[in-house]
Amino acid sequence: MLANLFQSQSTPLIGVDISSSAVKMVEIEQAGKNLLRVERYAIESLPKDAVTDGNIMNLEAVAETMRRAWKRMGTRIKNVSLALPAAAVITKKIIVPAGLREDELEAQVETEANQYIPFALDEVNLDFQVLGPSPSGPEDVEVLIAASRKEKVEDRVAAAESAGLKAVVVDVESYATQTACELVSQQLPNAGRDQTVAVVDIGAAMMHINVLHNGQSIYMREQSFGGNQLTQEIQRRYSLSSDEADIAKRQGGLPENYEAEVLQPFMDTLALEVARAIQFFFSSSQFNRVDHILLAGGCAMIPGLDEIVATRAQSSTMIANPFASMALSSRIKPKQLTLDAPALLIACGLAMRRFDK
Repeated sequence: MLANLFQSQSTPLIGVDISSSAVKMVEIEQAGKNLLRVERYAIESLPKDAVTDGNIMNLEAVAETMRRAWKRMGTRIKNVSLALPAAAVITKKIIVPAGLREDELEAQVETEANQYIPFALDEVNLDFQVLGPSPSGPEDVEVLIAASRKEKVEDRVAAAESAGLKAVVVDVESYATQTACELVSQQLPNAGRDQTVAVVDIGAAMMHINVLHNGQSIYMREQSFGGNQLTQEIQRRYSLSSDEADIAKRQGGLPENYEAEVLQPFMDTLALEVARAIQFFFSSSQFNRVDHILLAGGCAMIPGLDEIVATRAQSSTMIANPFASMALSSRIKPKQLTLDAPALLIACGLAMRRFDK
């Protein structure tokens, strides 16, 4: 099984997002009927190249960063929900007869998986979830199969264990994003129903586009563009080290010409990349409009970026904040959480796994 990929959880757990630049943790509690509360969260930077292209290259460094983030949170919960990049997981929807026993369903899934997975089944972690009646009729059901190479799952589980934590769920980043976006959709007109929403997550190294319609993913794309480009330009322009440039980017203190000559061109290029990605979506689907763009990831909080993207992509654009309708514990600083929220989308979606029915 893909480490309980689809298993429902009622035990308390922390959502842990391991990106290329940081480990992000979120803990969410039930605070009353239909009310959730952000209990704690932490963002801890990873050493350079500890994670590359979604692969853990330095397990010790990742485990140590997870340990620091967990300690900073000050929680007692050691159960964690992790995620694999979508590129590391093969997913396929299949149709099977309704009413199969569990063992018959497993056998059918394995038979189908053999056709779609280019590895021996003993090399992969395989899981499935019955989605519901088939669109073709009630005599069949639709089943989602997910499979990943065992080492991809084991690396993340091992990092958690080395940090003194226990991985109880391994999800897929794109599904965690969808879960968090269900919370964000409540802020859209008509709660986002019958609307096409493009979630653009701009991280340090990659930009992930996940287009949702009625909460279901209908298009995914990733391209090599992110905050590292801005860091490198700062480094080149002002003769700084990589670390110095990164700190200056976050904390300020750069020369007066920075905004006009470095930041503005980066934002323009980023907006162009988003508009281009939306055009790719139009040309490869029957859709010809995007109702809303949700900006997520570390770059999303660059002041004014949402306006530039809205103008360039000709679509309503907002910064994704999945915590907007949640209560906050006294240890959370509201202003800081608003700044950090776009980077916590995946961690939030993973933290929500504890409330699975």
